[in-house]
Amino acid sequence: MIEIESLSRKWRTFALDDLSLKVESGEYFVILGPTGAGKTLLLELIAGFHVPDSGKIMVDGKEVTHLPPEKHDLAFVYQNYSLFPHMNVKKNIEFGMRMKKIKDPERVLETARDLKITHLLDRNPLTLSGGEQQRVALARALVTDSKILLLDEPLSALDPRTQESARELLSALHKNKKLTVLHITHDQTEARIMADRIAIIMDGKLMQIGTPEAIFEKPVDSQVASFVGFENVLKGRVISADRGLLRIDAGDAVIDASGDMKTGDLVYAFLRPENIALSKTSTQSSIRNSLKGRVTEIWILGALVRVKVDCGIPLNVLITRQSAEEMNISPGVPVYAQFKASSVHVLR
Repeated sequence: MIEIESLSRKWRTFALDDLSLKVESGEYFVILGPTGAGKTLLLELIAGFHVPDSGKIMVDGKEVTHLPPEKHDLAFVYQNYSLFPHMNVKKNIEFGMRMKKIKDPERVLETARDLKITHLLDRNPLTLSGGEQQRVALARALVTDSKILLLDEPLSALDPRTQESARELLSALHKNKKLTVLHITHDQTEARIMADRIAIIMDGKLMQIGTPEAIFEKPVDSQVASFVGFENVLKGRVISADRGLLRIDAGDAVIDASGDMKTGDLVYAFLRPENIALSKTSTQSSIRNSLKGRVTEIWILGALVRVKVDCGIPLNVLITRQSAEEMNISPGVPVYAQFKASSVHVLR
């Protein structure tokens, strides 16, 4: 378990400000935020590479705030893996053991077998692929038998196909070795797939902690909503509220949404582009919102198409390329933008 209480640290013109969070034993916890948010600095404080200006760090009930890194009993894997080019793979793995004064040659072989890199033990790290380097870095970290693993952007240096196998590897290691994992990333898809819980950090501040569903469907404010992909932001006033169903006047359109606001409240309504469907007709269904509009712009993004629709209010919509072709979507085409009330996230 990792516990952080009121942690702060100034770093040149940047500062982490009063962060508190708890990572439970056996949890796969992801810290998500944009580049420059302070994620790596937080991880390095937890690892003991820096000392905070204030606050407390606890690892498995023991305070380690001012202890050197080797006393934190954590395994750390950097983004670039930091393998030593003058050592072969075997010696790189053994380095982690030497730092903790562990003498057990068989453990190196066991760890290499677990990570399927025994055939690489005599190789130089510079001759390895990105995925192989990652496995070696993980082996060097895990050979010390630490149960807490800190990962700094572990997949960012890998190509998409290797990323997929690396995600599977990390998930298997987490489960099979009963590890507590603290993983930082700016990649939202990665966070959504890997995490039991996610903490959002922006500008050195902790914005929200929750399950992936809570983070991506119920952001706490407009800054987090924008970061996690709610591209459509509508400002309006609640004109009716009945048992959790809201009707919102957004200026040139009226939409239905779910929420606990009151009539007269000024609100912001957030809607993800992938939660909007396009149709040539206003079909009768359980979908409460069906806004007539006209396509103004399209962008082809491989198998997906991003469509901008003017419904009195501008909406960004994401549909499959197949759907766009079937409806002959192009600028000027009339369409209906349809979405459920439950897809609209409302904040004051």
